[in-house]
Amino acid sequence: MRYLVLDTETTGLETAKGNRVVEIGLVEIVNRQLTGRTFHHYLNPDRDSEPGAFEKHGLTTEFLADKPRFTEIAEDLLAFIEASTLIIHNAVFDIGFLDYELKLVGRAPLKNHYHEVIDTLLLARELHPGKRNTLDALCDRYGIDNTHRTYHGALLDAKLLGDVYLAMTRGQEALIVDEHMVRQSDTDHYIKQDRTALKVVYATLDELDEHQQQLLRIDKDSKGQCLWSQRNI
Repeated sequence: MRYLVLDTETTGLETAKGNRVVEIGLVEIVNRQLTGRTFHHYLNPDRDSEPGAFEKHGLTTEFLADKPRFTEIAEDLLAFIEASTLIIHNAVFDIGFLDYELKLVGRAPLKNHYHEVIDTLLLARELHPGKRNTLDALCDRYGIDNTHRTYHGALLDAKLLGDVYLAMTRGQEALIVDEHMVRQSDTDHYIKQDRTALKVVYATLDELDEHQQQLLRIDKDSKGQCLWSQRNI
């Protein structure tokens, strides 16, 4: 299976306010190895970034002015993603923005092109309940060097998330095997027995979207005090 770690940077947090993607980065994983193959573009969003977003990524309007618009890279992006499994930290955010960009250029949603999505934020919350599960926190937890991450960057963050994902899932192959050994009750021998692979069930994108909308309602009612509604990366 071919995996692609995906990350985006945007002009703000909400497509409802006309925010756009300003950077997209993907890195390829095959046979649990980062292959070095990437897809990366800065994009001209035809608008300024909101102050909070600019503080995160540091991409100025002037820097992005001569970069391609999303419509110019859409075909190449979809071809690169085709039939792969996407690994994303807080998938509802990135996929929501990419679907918005695709809609603006008259294209079908991203789900028509990828095989499935693994949300590392949900996975991290299952593995480390009650702990901070931002990308920086996970890098610290798994001993991944992120000292060069002074700003958020789509390609840089995708590479870091790839390392985090491999560290988070290391050893799971030992739990998901085609056969295992069990001891017979009446002999001193061992026999092989088929074992069904463990099934991992992830929330659907619709469920993730409903969850995000609920967080936004809580954030509004609490006058911006809902920490869970902030982007966890």
